[in-house]
Amino acid sequence: MKNLNLLVVTLLIGVVGYAQQNQNNNYLNSGNTLLNNQTQNGITLGGYGQIDYNEPDGSSAGNIDVHRLVLLFAYKFNDKVSFLTEIEYEHVKEVYVEQAFIRYKANENISVLAGLMLVPMGIINEYHEPTTYYGVERPNVDKYIVPTTWRELGIGVSGRIDNASLKYQAYLFNGFISFTDGSGILRGSDGLRKGRQKGAESVINSPNFSAKLDYYGIAGLRLGLSGYFGNTQTDDSLVDSSTIGVSMIGLDARYKYNNLELRGQYITTSLSDTEDYNTLTGKDLGSKMNGLYGEVAYSFDLKGVEKLTPFLRYEKYNTHADTDGSLVANKAYDRNELIFGLNYKVAQGAAFKVDYQLINNAVSGSETSKQFNAGVALWF
Repeated sequence: MKNLNLLVVTLLIGVVGYAQQNQNNNYLNSGNTLLNNQTQNGITLGGYGQIDYNEPDGSSAGNIDVHRLVLLFAYKFNDKVSFLTEIEYEHVKEVYVEQAFIRYKANENISVLAGLMLVPMGIINEYHEPTTYYGVERPNVDKYIVPTTWRELGIGVSGRIDNASLKYQAYLFNGFISFTDGSGILRGSDGLRKGRQKGAESVINSPNFSAKLDYYGIAGLRLGLSGYFGNTQTDDSLVDSSTIGVSMIGLDARYKYNNLELRGQYITTSLSDTEDYNTLTGKDLGSKMNGLYGEVAYSFDLKGVEKLTPFLRYEKYNTHADTDGSLVANKAYDRNELIFGLNYKVAQGAAFKVDYQLINNAVSGSETSKQFNAGVALWF
């Protein structure tokens, strides 16, 4: 673990060291792009998608899939009021509403938002368009520790403090559901992921608080500090041990200097009352989860806007970083990965991707699993 922490610290030091140069530092996701580009009242359209091929090493067959196809609609009522919705088709047949919120722009530095929104934690949950990250699949830290795509119903404020070079977000959300119809939802293998309510007839007992600060004062550099605090929700409030406390803190850094790109992220989550919850439900939920990754990429300019970018990413994530009571930590949940590959950008918002994953865990004698991935990424 010390070596892993050293890797991330080294990456972040390198980021800060390079960051004295003058570079573009404009980070926008698809929703903000649509909302900010509305020059007149009416509707604006956008979208993104990815088609993936995954082949485990030694397998006689791979899996090919229209992983997701997303359509975005923004409507501008007037200079102060806009609405954004994001409709996602996964694996062709599953349909989700990923965002649906109204924004009231009080002034240039503060907006009030209400509806189904992305929880601001780490990098990928807010910036998950497939052309914004390297690798065919999203980082697994942002699957098992931050349950991307993580969105809930809530209300809050967003804006900038320009003289401090800060972007801020603060929201009250409904939380994860941990217990419904007499059964526990959360478990050790994937932590909080199955507890996402996604705005679908959500249960709420008490709101959860989410906030993020992003520092953009050094050109080319973006530093983020995220926090999420509250309790899980239950449809049986008479059973005290059916809820758990959640405290999640994230640190992230992104940096671009000419053709060099660096990323680092660390997320830690503490869960309280897990011993009582596991006794009630028969689950194996851990009391602490951690995840980190470091990534380096370098782009080679080709003709026009085309770029060829090799990248390397190391990830480590553990959904049983600690356990309470008699529950023994499952070493199979302590996982690490090395991913390397190529990204071929053929147009603004279009790329071909290939990569290779080496996946291992802390179980003594476990073999490294390997997987080849290829895909197409689009964003418009």
